[in-house]
Amino acid sequence: MRTMRVHELSDDIGVLRMDEIDLPPPGKGELRLRLKACSINFPDILMVQGKYQFKPELPFAPGMEGAGIVAAVGEGVTKFKPGDRVVAGLRIGGFAEEVNVPETACRPIPGSMDFAEAAAYPAAYLTAYVALTCRGHLQPGETLLVHGATGGVGLAAVEMGKLLGATVIATSASDEKLKVVKARGADHVLNVTRGFREQVKELTEGRGADVIYDPVGGDIFDESIRCIAWNGRLLIIGFTSGRIPTVSVNMPLIKGFSVIGVRAGEYGRRDPEAGRANIEAIDRLAAEGKIKPHICARFPLERAVDAMRMLQERKVVGKVVIEM
Repeated sequence: MRTMRVHELSDDIGVLRMDEIDLPPPGKGELRLRLKACSINFPDILMVQGKYQFKPELPFAPGMEGAGIVAAVGEGVTKFKPGDRVVAGLRIGGFAEEVNVPETACRPIPGSMDFAEAAAYPAAYLTAYVALTCRGHLQPGETLLVHGATGGVGLAAVEMGKLLGATVIATSASDEKLKVVKARGADHVLNVTRGFREQVKELTEGRGADVIYDPVGGDIFDESIRCIAWNGRLLIIGFTSGRIPTVSVNMPLIKGFSVIGVRAGEYGRRDPEAGRANIEAIDRLAAEGKIKPHICARFPLERAVDAMRMLQERKVVGKVVIEM
């Protein structure tokens, strides 16, 4: 089978190359998934560069989440059979035509989602759901400020915020991209290149945002602490700006806000029961058609590097997907 693999770590993601390899039969508790789609995430890029906290053994294929058809099952697999349509959390291995994956990492594709949509929704919407409900405790009627709203996790937070009854202010550095965010439900959109602190205060009658969802960090974080409400929750999702910010602890003290880290996957690993409930919640929303990822581009496997560059160069609105 064909797979796009990394043989040496490099800042240049162009080091990926197509390999033809033999995949062993699925082991005990595993199923072989004939992949139809794999979504691209920032950690895929960071792993190629050797900058992610998880460092796979070389050679490896990136690809954290995929969807496809069960081709075969190993000993002890009871929940799936050949022909079933499933979505899988992979961590690595998704840039391939087939992959062996634990049964426990798979679940049925919800509702009428196609393979690309199924591959694109799990991580983004789980992050948004855990952040806003479990960590941020967003309440109906509150104001949610979403940074990086044109990215996958940002756009998911915009949609989730509206489902939870919040007024959503979304930011990005592109007026053109913000048109998509507005169409996906944001109440207000702001271009951060012109600043956002005063506009957020104006939109909230001086109160500031109750919950701030920040996957960007850097200067965006610095300005966010100037427009957060009393008892506000500043959710740390990531640092796509490249700079990990710091905050003087007198600021949360004086302004009465909390800085809260969000790791949706770790949340589930430390509390498996809560983790299962969170996954069931987003699957239910997907099955009901209440959430659906925005896919702006689809690439064949042999153009996986082009798909990654599109994300790296911040040309993506929502998600970009590889299809096999």
